[in-house]
Amino acid sequence: MLSVEILHEEIEPIDENLQNLLVRCLEAAAKLEDVQGEVVVTLVNNERIHELNRDYRGVDRPTDVLSFAMNEPGEGEMEIFIDEEEAGEFPNMLGDIIISVPKAHEQAEDYGHSFERELGFLTVHGFLHLLGYDHGTPEEEKEMFSRQEKVLEQIGLTR
Repeated sequence: MLSVEILHEEIEPIDENLQNLLVRCLEAAAKLEDVQGEVVVTLVNNERIHELNRDYRGVDRPTDVLSFAMNEPGEGEMEIFIDEEEAGEFPNMLGDIIISVPKAHEQAEDYGHSFERELGFLTVHGFLHLLGYDHGTPEEEKEMFSRQEKVLEQIGLTR
């Protein structure tokens, strides 16, 4: 099972139908990847994602989506060891996905598809990053983007 929390930071909350769409996208991606756990999606404005992008990635501009995986050791962080017999007592915190709602609107218009499709795409994209997928090489990009499209097709968010 996947537990999803959706937060709104410095923006007006999106409507319940869009929130349900994000949850459906995440549940479909989790099922495809055979993973369970907890995910927090925070919807923000361009100023906030710009600040996070600058502070955490060293990129001084707004972006569309950021992912902060909880199951990856960070640089300089101490590794935490849990007895395997006790592992079931702790939630599997997959991580946080931060999405710029204004950027999603802008990109939906630029790409000529719906805001719903763009928001779904960014949500699945961010989720796959939490699981360790990347698009740094053509092979990685092909694998990650084919998984994204498979999930979006299942939800009915085609181009």
